[in-house]
Amino acid sequence: MVIKSIELAGYRNYDFLNMQFDRGTNILYGDNAQGKTNILEAIFMAATTKSHRGSKDREIVNFDREEAHIRTFLEKEGVETRVDMHLRKSKSKGIAIDGQKIKKAADLLGLCNVVFFSPEDLGIIKNGPVERRRFVDMELCQLDSFYLYNLNHYNKIVNQRNKLLKDMYMNPSLKETLGIWDMQLVSFGSKIIERRKLFAEQLNDIIYDIHRKLSGDRENLVIHYEPDVEIEDFEQKLRQSQEKDIRSKMTSTGPHRDDFSFMIENVDIRRYGSQGQQRTAALSLKLSEIELVKKITKDNPILLLDDVLSELDSNRQNYLLNSIGDIQTIITCTGLEEFVNHRFEINRVYRVSEGTVSCMNTDVVS
Repeated sequence: MVIKSIELAGYRNYDFLNMQFDRGTNILYGDNAQGKTNILEAIFMAATTKSHRGSKDREIVNFDREEAHIRTFLEKEGVETRVDMHLRKSKSKGIAIDGQKIKKAADLLGLCNVVFFSPEDLGIIKNGPVERRRFVDMELCQLDSFYLYNLNHYNKIVNQRNKLLKDMYMNPSLKETLGIWDMQLVSFGSKIIERRKLFAEQLNDIIYDIHRKLSGDRENLVIHYEPDVEIEDFEQKLRQSQEKDIRSKMTSTGPHRDDFSFMIENVDIRRYGSQGQQRTAALSLKLSEIELVKKITKDNPILLLDDVLSELDSNRQNYLLNSIGDIQTIITCTGLEEFVNHRFEINRVYRVSEGTVSCMNTDVVS
C-alpha cells in the first residue's frame, strides 16, 4: 500500500494543500513550527482516525474554520482507494471510503497501515505504562479488528462501571448491579490479555535479531508482558477489590492497568538502563513494528519519520535508513544536510514554510 496524494482544507495551519508523494523516500524539510508534522499527522489520521499527538478534532480544525477536510488517495496492486475525512469542532467526524460513508470510524482501520516514529517515541521505554499501552493498542487496532472490538467494549464498560461506583455514593443499593458489569469486564478484558500476550510473543520473535545488530551483537532484548491480572484470577480479583473500588470510585483491576517491560540480560532498562540503551530499544521496537506489519498483512506499511534522525547518533541513523528498503517513507527534518552523508535514494524533496509546500524536484504541489 502506498499513499499517492493528500488534500487538506482548513487543517491546522493549512488553508488548502494538494500534494503528491513518490512511492519511495519523500523528504519534507524546513524550520520548526512551519507545518511539516501536520502533514504526517493528517496521513496518520487518514489511516487510524486519530492524531498521534492525542489531539481532539476541534483542536485540529483551523482556528478560523468550523471544519476541516482530509482526502487521501491510496493505491495497492494497481487499485486506487479514496478516503475522505470530515472533521468538525462541534460534531463527530465523518468518514467515507470511495464515496461511501462508513458507520463506524473503526471500519477504516486496517485499510492502510502506518508506522509513525517521532522523538517522543524514544520515551516509550522510560516513560509511564500509559504510553506503552497506547503503542500496543494502536498497533493491534490496525492489525486485528477483533482486538479493536474488544478494546472499545472494554473501555466503555470500565467507564460505565466507574460511573456506577460514583453513583453508589448517593445510592448504595446500586451495588447489586455491580456483578453485571464485572462479568462483562472479565469477558472482554480476558480477550485483550490473551491478544496482548500473543503480541509480545510476536514482537520478541522479531526484535531479538534487530536489537542484536543495533547493539553490535552485545545485547539481547526481551519484551515482557506484565498483565495487571491473569485471566484465571480476573473474576476473583475483581471481587476482592470491590470495597476498595467503591471507596476510590474507580476500577482498580484489569488490562487498563497492564504494562510491558524491556529486559536486557534480566535487567529492566526502564529503571536501570542507560539513555543509549533506552533509545536503542525504542528504535528496535519501531523497526520490529514494521516487520510485524509486513508479516501479518503481507504488505508494506507507510513509514512516517518525524524529525527523529536528529535524535539518533550516526550508527542508529544509518541502521534505520538502511532498513527502509522498499517501504514508502515520508521524513521530516529541519535541513537536508542530515542526508548528505547517507547513501540511500531520495526520490522527492519538499520545502515547507508557513503552511505552504513546494516541491524542489518536480512541480507536484499546488
